[in-house]
Order: sequence, then C-alpha cells, then structure tokens
Amino acid sequence: MAPKNCDISEMGKRAVHKQKKGWRNRRYWLPLMLSLGLGVWPAAGTADVTLTAPGADKGLAADLAGASLLLQAQRDNATDPQDLFTAARADYQRLLAALYAHGFYGPVIHILIDGREAASISPIDVPAKISQIAITVDPGPAFRFSQARMKPYAPGTVLPPAYRDGRPALSTAIEDAGHAGVMGWRKLGYAKATVASQDITADHKTRTVESQLILSAGPKLRFGRLVIEGAENMTPFAITKISGYHEGDTFSPEVLEKMADRLRSAGTFRSLTIREAEKPTRDDRLDVLLTLKEEPLRRFGFGAEASSLDGTNLSAFWLHRNLFGGAERLRFDALASGVDAKSGVTDYKLGVRLERPATPVTDSSAFVTATFERQDDATSRTTTYSTGVGLTRTFSRTLTGTAELDYTHTTLTAGGVKQKYELISLPVTFKWDRRNDALEPTKGTYLSVGTTPFYGFGQTDSAVRLQVDARIYRTLPSNDRIIGAARLQFGTVTSGSLVNTPPDFLFLAGGSGSVRGYGFETVGVSATPPGGTPYLSGGRSMVALNLEVRGRVNSRIGAAVFYDAAYVSSGATLNGASTFASGVGAGIRYDTGFGPVRLDLAVPVGNAPDHGLKVYVGIGQSF
Repeated sequence: MAPKNCDISEMGKRAVHKQKKGWRNRRYWLPLMLSLGLGVWPAAGTADVTLTAPGADKGLAADLAGASLLLQAQRDNATDPQDLFTAARADYQRLLAALYAHGFYGPVIHILIDGREAASISPIDVPAKISQIAITVDPGPAFRFSQARMKPYAPGTVLPPAYRDGRPALSTAIEDAGHAGVMGWRKLGYAKATVASQDITADHKTRTVESQLILSAGPKLRFGRLVIEGAENMTPFAITKISGYHEGDTFSPEVLEKMADRLRSAGTFRSLTIREAEKPTRDDRLDVLLTLKEEPLRRFGFGAEASSLDGTNLSAFWLHRNLFGGAERLRFDALASGVDAKSGVTDYKLGVRLERPATPVTDSSAFVTATFERQDDATSRTTTYSTGVGLTRTFSRTLTGTAELDYTHTTLTAGGVKQKYELISLPVTFKWDRRNDALEPTKGTYLSVGTTPFYGFGQTDSAVRLQVDARIYRTLPSNDRIIGAARLQFGTVTSGSLVNTPPDFLFLAGGSGSVRGYGFETVGVSATPPGGTPYLSGGRSMVALNLEVRGRVNSRIGAAVFYDAAYVSSGATLNGASTFASGVGAGIRYDTGFGPVRLDLAVPVGNAPDHGLKVYVGIGQSF
C-alpha cells in the first residue's frame, strides 16, 4: 500500500505510488555506468538514454538502473518510438519501487523525451521519432520507521531485523515482515493466513514511516486428500509412501517441503509441483494437488578420464528408474581403469545394485549389491567377489547414514604366493554434507565417518576399519572469485597383519583423486608373505592432505594450484614401516554446464621413482 500524506504529481514531481508486487532488484554493469553519469554511445538509430541520480549511493544507483525499462531497451537496440514511450511511462513506477526499497519516500522523478516530460505526453500523440531520453532522479531524504508494528502474532514468529522502530523504512522490510507473519501462522497449521490490511503512512516533516500490518489467521486446517496427477508408471501407494504424506495430520508447509525433497531424491521424476487447494473443505481439511512428470524409465551413460601415468579410465552404466512401479532403481556399472597405464596398475570392475526407496519406512531405502573386481599391478593380482544388503537413512537435508552386511571373497597373488581371504563385514557410515554444490562447491563443509568391523574366516584376520574424510571450502572475503579448498583423510585397521588383512581394507595413495604426481595407488608399503617375496601393499593406517586454491577467470574458465600429500604406514597408529609422498601442480577448469572438466599438471616432490610431469584429465573437481 502506498504511504499516506504524499503529494502525487502526474508530471513526475514528488510522487508516491503503489509498489508493484513481485518487483525484484537486478544489477547490470552497463546501467550502473549510466546511473553514475558515464556516457555510452548508442547504437545507430536508437535513442540516447541517460540516467542520473544525484546523491544516490552506488547500491541505489545500480538498482535504479536495473529497474529501468528504457535502459534495457537501449541495451536491446530498440528503436520503435511507441515501445520507448511505453517503457518511459512504466519507468516512473519501476523507479519509484526501487526508491521505496531503499527507504526514499519523497523523490522527484523526471523522464524527458526530447525535452518533454513523458507523463505529459498523450498516448495518442507519441512522437514519430525519439532522439534523446533523459532520466533524472532526486531521491530526496531517507525515511525511518517511527513505528513498525504487526498483529496478531503467531507464537514463535520472528520478524526480520530490518522491520524495527528506528531502522531505515525499506519497503522490502515491510514485505518481508508480512511474509514472516503469515508463515508464522502457517507453521502452526493456519494454511490460509493472509495480510488482511496494511496501514503505511509517510510523514514528510519528520521523515518517518508508520507501518501497521494486520494479519488474518483463518481456521486451523488438517491435510485432506492427496490428488496425484501425471503418474504413468508409479502406483499412488508408492508415491504417497515415498512422500511421507499422511491425510488428517495438521497442515504444515515444512511437510510439503519435505515431500518435494523426498520425491526428488527418488530420482524418478523430471519435475514436480505441489499446490494447496484454494479453499478448505467443510471439515477444515485442505486437499493437496501433486503434479508429476516422470523421467524416462531407462538411461545409460559413460565417462572417461585420462592420465599420462595411469592411462585411461573408462566407465559406463545402465539404469532402470522404476523397475516394479515403486521407484526401484536397478543399475549396472562397468569400469576399466589404467588402460595402457605406465604405472602398471589395471583395474576392471562390474557391479549391480537394486535400491528401493521408502523401505522399510519413509526417509529410508533398502538395497542389495553384487560386485566383481580384478586389479593387476606390477607385483600382484587381486580378484574380489562381494555381495551385500543394506539400508540408507536420511535424517535431514545434510545428514545421511548407511549400514550394510557384506560377504567378500578375495584372492591375492603376490610375492609368488596365492592367498585367499573370506570375511563378513558390517560397514556403517554417516555423512554430513553442507556444501552449496556437490559438483563444484565454493563454500561449506563435508564430513564422512565410517566404521567397518569385519570377521575373517580361516587365516583372514578380524579387526575394525575406521575412516574419516573431512573437507572444507571457503571463498575469499575480498574476492569471491578465489576459493580455498582443503581435504583431510585418516584411516586405520585396528589389529592384524598386512599379509592376513584383506587387501581391500588396507590403504593406498596416489592418483588424480589422491596424490597427483604419482600413479594410481602406487604409494604404499612393502609386505612379504610366508615363503614369498616382497610386494607393494596397502598400509594399515594412512593420513592424507589436499590443499587447493581455485580461481575463476570468467564464467566458464577457472584455474587452480594444489599441493597433495599422503603418509602410509604398516602400523595401526601411523607407526612401523612407512612411505611419504607429495606432489604439487596447477590446472585449468572449464565449466560445461553440467560440471567442470579438469586438466591438471603435477610433479612429485622429493625422491620419487618417476620425477616426470604427470597430466590428469577428468570431469568434476578433484574433491
């Protein structure tokens, strides 16, 4: 609502109008130059549009320029006089909204079309040609709240700090306060709460604004029917169970948000919308309309990564998103890594996983897996078969947990001796992911903590494997184009020996995701089987550090410098025989729109078997 006690003039003099709903600030560097009075040559045939705002700070000047349709028309090289005239008439309101947002309620706005005030030109008398348009904005004095009030409050409502007595009288603060008041009631089940009225008065003598918002809570409602549209292959029962919707529960907007998150995480829907019915039923229930668009049932993909030392890594997968009508995901994966690798490490892996969401309850999923893997290097060959069942539980948007029961059979040929390992294990992992973007994070943290007790049969040792992976990302306060990233990993196997511990439970380092400058899993310790010869083995403990500084050159291209290091030990507490490896390098990143492509160049530091330059190419950041 427009403030009272304001002198309204059609000629663009001191004016206050009703602010349009939904107007948002936009910033452009070119309008900012114009708003600061810098001349920009117009394209041939277009009108020369300038905007000056004496006394406006940079923030206000940028918002005024971003609000102006005339400046937008100049950027678009618009030449039609009728279009320019229409934009000029609309700019009075748009500029006023920008001024209100900054707390200026007594401005003077002039928009002169070849010397004539645009507001004085009749729509039927638009000039046949427009050469120059001059926009002048005098913001006038800034206003403050003398009173910032709202009633009735819902218990627990927290108003925005900007909506306080004595604070600048920003119109956005009034809008935010109204939204907070309505949401306070909605969280308690009053789904149709609204701002019933608002009384906003600007006093030009005291340069203050009195704001009074009156809320109407309406009746307290419960959830009614869930009306599902667009489901072609999924059953309504499965959709309802995955979403966690319960008819008859007290209405809550948070429940609707969680429903959307759960359905998106199922990976079956291309898009979804959740809408509330316009009116409740007679028994104070509110129906909910869920509109879905399903993804194609089947999908396949492939990837590639190359390294001058580790060779080429090739991967492919085939996925069925909805196997039995309950969003069951069946996925087959194939991986061949180290093809033509100079490091001598070659790895082949096949896997299948079937996962069913909302099993046994909402916010959990059950899965079964089976894998086959064979790894060859210069001193050993490992063949592993494993199968398992498990549960994943989502506790919040940032916290998930997974527990599995696995059976593993491994055959290791190394040092001239063949050894067999057979065991059952119970890996339990918790992950806290607070990154703003999993593919290309610029801020936030990530923490994974896992423990895997395992019981070995025959000569296979029994122990507990612990592993921690912590990452942090920060943007430089003085320059948001510079991002610092750090990763710390630690792992240990509590008991047993190198020779009798399953090789998949030991720790190796090296490669593009570990220590760049070294080959994939070439950093370990030496082990000697009974009656055999020494071979390269993983250690019972490891600590690794990755430090990276990433910079954005432009919206597509980035650069990075990094330092990687790892310490692998034969003992459980970083004691015993050990190996230390580190590497430094630099790289470039190219944003493809679905993730960055990475090119890294690295060299090892210190006494390394191969001191040559290593090249790594892959998709996504290194961590």
